[in-house]
Amino acid sequence: MATVEQITAIGRVLVDPGLDLSQRFRALFTLRNLGGAEAVEWISKAFSDDSALLKHELAYCLGQMQDRRAIPVLIDVLKDRSQEPMVRHEAGEALGAIGDLVVLNLLKEYCHDPFIEVAETCQLAVCRLEWLQSDGKSELEDGKTDKNPYCSVDPAPPAPRRTVPELRLALLDESLPLFERYRAMFALRNLGTEEAVLALGDGLQSSSALFRHEIGYVLGQMQHPAAVPALRAALECSEENPMVRHEAAEALGSIGKEECLSVLQSYCKDEERVVKESCEVALDMLEYENSEQFQYADGLLCLKGQL
Repeated sequence: MATVEQITAIGRVLVDPGLDLSQRFRALFTLRNLGGAEAVEWISKAFSDDSALLKHELAYCLGQMQDRRAIPVLIDVLKDRSQEPMVRHEAGEALGAIGDLVVLNLLKEYCHDPFIEVAETCQLAVCRLEWLQSDGKSELEDGKTDKNPYCSVDPAPPAPRRTVPELRLALLDESLPLFERYRAMFALRNLGTEEAVLALGDGLQSSSALFRHEIGYVLGQMQHPAAVPALRAALECSEENPMVRHEAAEALGSIGKEECLSVLQSYCKDEERVVKESCEVALDMLEYENSEQFQYADGLLCLKGQL
């Protein structure tokens, strides 16, 4: 159990703009894993930073912590139109991840946000909360879906077990509600096969940038080398939404093959700040993956034998 003094020391690293972003990310993920009121407070303080990437990860971590004490700051971020859309989107997703119905009406209001990524995120969060309200968890306990092999709290539950071709059809069917396509996405992820990876890669051609960004995220979770060509193509496309390119970069860092290293190095000076910073963090992820002190897993940093 970490002391308040230790959490404070880590928090000061997180909020220090003079430090490298990779150091601050390691502090963030350490706070995320430690949890508690002090960790939530320190993470909340960093939303005044000027890095959209960092603020996006702050919101992500608060959602994964599922601590109701984070709700007020996440509401403030969602409402703040001076925040970048990718930050507000992550705040909306985090509110859905926490799973408290107190935010349901607010999320419904932002389902009509002028930024499509924010609107779609809030629509998904509303669907998740309504699914929970309808006793959706029992659906996961009846053995008809594959369990999530990762630690993540996802914006949608996996679809009931089906074949990869059937799930791929649902994944790519743009006439279906986005929530149903997300369910197919997470069902494919949970299968973990190369066939599932290739089906997910096809989804990177979908019209929704939010959907493409989430596919990049799940491919990073899977860490399958078969995903590298599709992720590399997404990162290398200068016309792609920066939110998608950022997720592709982090996924390549998670996979960690030699080809990933070279492409990440080549985009460390990208004109898009969020892409540039994502490549820097992804390279740090590669460096620390097998170190003695730290280990990244599912985008999260876990201290080994410390605190």
